[in-house]
Amino acid sequence: MHCYQLHSPCIPAAYQPALTLEFARNQELDYRDLLPGTGLTAADLAAQSLTPAGYLRLLHNLATALPDGDTAFLLGQTLLPGHQGPISHALLQARNLGQALELLLRYQAWLSPLLAPHLMRQGEQTLLYWTDSCVSARQRTFLVEMMMAAVSGMARWLSGQRLPWQYSFNRTRPAHPEQYAVHLGSQVQFNAYLDAMAIASHWLEQPWPRGSEMGVQMALAAAEREIGQQPRRSLLAAVYDYLHEHIRQSPSLEQCSAALGTSPATLKRHLAAHDTHFQAELDQVRTHVTLELIHNRGYSNEQIATHLGFHDANNFRRSFKRWTGLTPSVFRSHLFQLQASE
Repeated sequence: MHCYQLHSPCIPAAYQPALTLEFARNQELDYRDLLPGTGLTAADLAAQSLTPAGYLRLLHNLATALPDGDTAFLLGQTLLPGHQGPISHALLQARNLGQALELLLRYQAWLSPLLAPHLMRQGEQTLLYWTDSCVSARQRTFLVEMMMAAVSGMARWLSGQRLPWQYSFNRTRPAHPEQYAVHLGSQVQFNAYLDAMAIASHWLEQPWPRGSEMGVQMALAAAEREIGQQPRRSLLAAVYDYLHEHIRQSPSLEQCSAALGTSPATLKRHLAAHDTHFQAELDQVRTHVTLELIHNRGYSNEQIATHLGFHDANNFRRSFKRWTGLTPSVFRSHLFQLQASE
């Protein structure tokens, strides 16, 4: 099973952790105060690697030292294109937003190691949304804010303009939402079913001034030589991708574990170490596919039930209520309806 997990030492300290420590120093903190519990030592930081659990602890220490509501947004704006060697060089020379997002997905282990990015088409819009790679529930909001700010900031810099993103958060409305408006703009929605940012699809094709296809290809060739056989995605991302691809065949734990090259018992144990289980992962994918089918194809309950392998629409309705706490009709009325800005 060639995936990284919560305790895999897979994140070079010289990459995003170094940017986090530099951010702390710019905020007049002693970076050494952020190291306890991370597995890092102050000596020869550049030669060390961090586990996702250690990176989460580093971010927790930062958020504790800087509890202001804008810490995640400000840190995120420093992370992309980043200092990930040739991967970052490829991002810097991306032809357009579409290519940049493809690189984000392809090299998520380095560019977004704690949250797994995914793309979804919804009519004339494209959604970039995140699922867990290695995230504790109490840190998810911080991580989502950080990565939305990272992608928004990168796109603004490389395109030379502020793109008309619209944002949805799978969380309740905060008591003080002003930071969202300051750092992301006014098009922000809470109580949604995806942590996502959406944009009219035509923006993905707009050429960027720094774009260079030759530069991208040369950087990617160097990146592939450097990466070699290192894991390119997390265990949870691999499970999500398998389930999403095979959702019409009602995939089982046994089939999923076989596809990942492990046993059902081992996969169950690894999922438990991430505070989840196979049924929860399957239900998450079913919820996301349901949203996609309603938005993109206007499917009825009967059609969705057939697509997802349920015996009938009533079974689908009962299961959907268990997944989301809502009936499909109520879900439709609350769907994340983003209207793309032209």
